[in-house]
Amino acid sequence: MKANCCIFFDVGRAERSSFLLYLCKGMNSKNKEILRLALPAIVSNITVPLLGLVDTTITGHLGKTAYIGAVSVGATLFNMIYWNFGFLRMGTSGQTAQAYGRNDHEGMANALFRSLFFSAMFSVVIWLLQWPLTTAAFHLMDTTPEVEQNALIYFHICIWGAPAVLGMYSLKGWFIGMQNTRYPMIVAISINLVNILTSLGLVYGLGWKIEGVAVGTLTAQYAGLAIGCALWRQKYRQYWGHLNIGRALKKDELKGFFKLNGGIFLRTLCLNAVMSFFTFAGAHQGETLLAVNVLLMQLFNLFSYFTDGFAYAGEALVGKYTGAQNKEERDNSIRLIFHWGWGLVAVFTLLYLTGAEPFLHLLTDQEDVRRAASDYYYWVLLVPVCGFAAFLWDGIMVGATAIKPMITATFLASVVFFLLYFILHQHLDNHALWIAFLCYLATRGLVQWRTKI
Repeated sequence: MKANCCIFFDVGRAERSSFLLYLCKGMNSKNKEILRLALPAIVSNITVPLLGLVDTTITGHLGKTAYIGAVSVGATLFNMIYWNFGFLRMGTSGQTAQAYGRNDHEGMANALFRSLFFSAMFSVVIWLLQWPLTTAAFHLMDTTPEVEQNALIYFHICIWGAPAVLGMYSLKGWFIGMQNTRYPMIVAISINLVNILTSLGLVYGLGWKIEGVAVGTLTAQYAGLAIGCALWRQKYRQYWGHLNIGRALKKDELKGFFKLNGGIFLRTLCLNAVMSFFTFAGAHQGETLLAVNVLLMQLFNLFSYFTDGFAYAGEALVGKYTGAQNKEERDNSIRLIFHWGWGLVAVFTLLYLTGAEPFLHLLTDQEDVRRAASDYYYWVLLVPVCGFAAFLWDGIMVGATAIKPMITATFLASVVFFLLYFILHQHLDNHALWIAFLCYLATRGLVQWRTKI
């Protein structure tokens, strides 16, 4: 099943206008299927940062600045830990989607069991390493003793939610593989509602401080896992009868599991290196430029939430048709997903072009930061066209379980990022950081565009 993926880059005039034609003349069934998968995923993506935002908002009204810093530091630690286990979602999604395409009920059940089994094992490892992790992290971080003390309280409460967080990675990936992005959306919304109600009750009702915020987050995480399990039981419990534990944990199956997920893990390390360095390099240029980069990266994050929704659709559909060995439908799905991608590029470029000043006023009232941001805002205009292919191809490759092209693309893109930055930064300062970042995004997309799957 090989198709030269660069054919999807050569979009003719008729194809480029197809996005508008769909809106004007109605969508075919394939586009409706893509939207059915993408829209709930977009809503889920948008709600993800709300969990940290709620915690920050509540602590912001507790009367101590140290509480805000403590939650920020704690959230950063969890992001550093949990992001490395994203393979539990992505790997499960691709394997499940292919089993779904083959109508392989045992394969679907085994994929979920295998992922949940290792999410439980990795949770125990995280629990055992929590003290070395915090010791190393605070050795590297420059925080006040009060912030560190409260961050440790927050961390050592929330860390007990590791099984819930990793378990939800597994469930979310399995739902997407089963062509169902609505359930992850329901779970994400539920988690935020439980977090808001519980945290408010504990902090303002019982008078708890940072402990109340942490317990609220912990409660919400387990509530999300419970809701996810309840939804699974409601619709999919018949698949459990097809589970074959012996085969799920068979040597050959485990070898494939670790090969797939090990590749995704290496890719994540590269992503982490680039994103962490981006923040680190900005911090070394002073508070103003650090603030500018943080604010402008919110635009990148917003675009990624929408584009990732269509990447999830790519995981589900490409996986399904790869499993069914239906090359024509697979390639058609890829082509239409990129039509939607070009549409997002047009919409977000126009949005960023016309909404610069209102957006910056919304995010900050500091005039010096606004003035400094205006010198870099034009780089953000290039984010959609440079970044959309990287996101979409990642989803497509996950669905096809073609992990090697993802690793190659991310590694080469990371090399490009660091080379460009260190060559240019002495002459271009913060501009060098944005040029390197945009080239990093473009390289990820272009390398995968030239790959055969």
